[in-house]
Amino acid sequence: MKYTTIIKKPIITEKSMQLAKSGKYLFEVGLKATKGAVKNAVEDIFGVNVTEVKTLKNSAKQKRSMVNRNYRYRKSAIKKAIVKVKKGQKIDIFDVEKGGKK
Repeated sequence: MKYTTIIKKPIITEKSMQLAKSGKYLFEVGLKATKGAVKNAVEDIFGVNVTEVKTLKNSAKQKRSMVNRNYRYRKSAIKKAIVKVKKGQKIDIFDVEKGGKK
């Protein structure tokens, strides 16, 4: 598997920034990505040592349009991974102090 199919993008929210302070980072990953594949991809891309990977899957849901109530559409299923890195290491994408206001 290519790394682009394993790790799709980082999830940057207020909650993920709080997790980043404790060494945990949140990524959207492919639906078929395993914990071992996510670990190897993060280690190779970002050059950090991964100690723990937790995954969770949000299933696809049917939604109703607010404009036309009879129109229904389906939201895609996504899979997230919470990656914990070795103490003292960090991933620069989530570094708030570098690009944040002072």
